[in-house]
Amino acid sequence: MLTISIVIPVFNEAPVLGLLFAGLDATLAHLEQTYGPVEVVLVNDGSADPSWSLISAQCERDARYVGVNLSRNFGHQLALAGGLESARGEVVISMDADLQDPPEVLPQLVAKYREGYDVVYATRLTRGKEGLGKRVSANVFYRVMEKLSGVAMHKDTGDFRLMSRRALVELSRMREVHRFLRGMVPWIGFPQTQVFYDRAERKAGETHYPFHKMLSLAFDGIASMSTAPLRLAYLLCLSLFGIFLGYILWVLYDHFVHGSELVHGWTSIMSAITIFGTIELLMFGIFGEYLGRTYEQVKQRPLYIISELKRSSSAPLAPPSNP
Repeated sequence: MLTISIVIPVFNEAPVLGLLFAGLDATLAHLEQTYGPVEVVLVNDGSADPSWSLISAQCERDARYVGVNLSRNFGHQLALAGGLESARGEVVISMDADLQDPPEVLPQLVAKYREGYDVVYATRLTRGKEGLGKRVSANVFYRVMEKLSGVAMHKDTGDFRLMSRRALVELSRMREVHRFLRGMVPWIGFPQTQVFYDRAERKAGETHYPFHKMLSLAFDGIASMSTAPLRLAYLLCLSLFGIFLGYILWVLYDHFVHGSELVHGWTSIMSAITIFGTIELLMFGIFGEYLGRTYEQVKQRPLYIISELKRSSSAPLAPPSNP
């Protein structure tokens, strides 16, 4: 017998929750019949709409559902961490609530686990109606991340994945405030593989990852997985120093050999000062970003706060033996 937890972060998803519950029904029945008890952990990440009311009602109707209500909005990655650490199954699957991650793929993930894999990624064969710009930028980002971090990452994968209990225990030991699970999970190691699926369109509601949030997630990934930006800043400063030194030597040569007046280069000097000043401010910004993250990490605040937990007394799963 195998116990399975399905973790789903929820933020203002009231329009799609009814569809999600209906879409999960057949898959949950299949998983229970084939493998054993299943629970669905719904994490309400400070929704401003009736999402928590709908989650609470579903928990009362169906003992397989568990509701985790966070005290405020902590963000998708931290809400996902809260759900993963609240799950009790031998294997834990994370997916989104918008049904772009189809429930029909869940049995394929579990089948790969039974073959001996601790982490199974759901990889997109198609990305729906996403624009060319987003597809290209995502492809470039994952290639850059692999080079910077030294960790192999599957492109076209999001947070739709299965993890074994032992992989989840190791992930729970990583207490980064700025989390990038798409890099942290491959870093853990253990046998890993992937299954492929066609990504569907969002069934209702609006995306919660507009461009600025995707950009923020990308920077979180780079900053949390690599110190390459700091090294790049160092190399850039050395390069600029070499250029500036070369310029000074050229000015002195031009003055003493050709007799040129030193004031002749006023425009270029002012341009160089402006350019170097701008780059210095950029370097300070990079250093400050890493320093700020260090400051937030050393405070050792909890990653999330749970204000309410809804779980039926007849819930099908017992707590894991190795939490």
